Amino acid sequence: MRTAKAIWELLRLEHGVMIALGILVGAVIAVPSLPPVLMFVLTFCVALFLEASTFALNDYYDREIDRRNKRMDRPLVRGDVSPRMALLLAAVLFPLGLLAAYFVNLPCFLIAVVTAAFALVYDVVLKRLKVVGNFFIAYVMAIPFVFGGVAVIPSGGDIGELHPAILMVAVIAFLAGVGREVMKDVQDYEGDRAMGVRSFPRYLGLRGADALAACFYAAAVILSFLPFLNSVFGRYYGNYVYLGFIVITDLILLGVSWQLLRRKPADYPRLRTLSLVALLFGLLGFLIGAFVG
Repeated sequence: MRTAKAIWELLRLEHGVMIALGILVGAVIAVPSLPPVLMFVLTFCVALFLEASTFALNDYYDREIDRRNKRMDRPLVRGDVSPRMALLLAAVLFPLGLLAAYFVNLPCFLIAVVTAAFALVYDVVLKRLKVVGNFFIAYVMAIPFVFGGVAVIPSGGDIGELHPAILMVAVIAFLAGVGREVMKDVQDYEGDRAMGVRSFPRYLGLRGADALAACFYAAAVILSFLPFLNSVFGRYYGNYVYLGFIVITDLILLGVSWQLLRRKPADYPRLRTLSLVALLFGLLGFLIGAFVG
């Protein structure tokens, strides 16, 4: 049981489920119906396998930094999973994710290949340049919506055919993702500085980085109201079911931002968890709002 829990923590499988939900949201916005079962299973496997392999490789290369930051939530730091096991899991899951994408359609396969290539470059080369890595991780949070939309468009389609709501939710996820990553950089500042990692807190200071994260959250909050207010977003226009979920999302994100801007030290692990809960409510708003409201 302990080993299974450690592997779950290494692979961050809850993030894979969130990414799969993002793909589902993109699919139902593009075609207002649930995708075929086989399509959903394939896209779920793409999300889960590529996300899990990326996190396993990430923790493998981050293990020294995580030790300096005393990240006991990392199984490699605790010794519950060996570095060799982490590499093995990454090596097995990575090609499985690409294989699943191949059977969706060609555009989805190309998106998966490009994203996986960026993930490899980030894990192997750009780990010490977090000011770039923050935006890559945010991209990983945004691209599932596009992937889901492209998956269900006949003949694969292209980006230009996507519903405006897909692009909007992707932008919102990107902005919130940058905020979460900058917040994590503040949490890991001491260990990152000792290892020579270049992150926003090194250039802006801890208070400046907190303010930057809050600005990204605020931008996400502002944009989240546009689908309700603009008819170009179709079924979300004037949709009070969507609005209800978004209000919950925004209140949580604004609460996180307020905690970041206070002079007292923030509880970053708790705030990152709250921001993830906020994103879940936002996903549910787009998902349920596609059918009800």
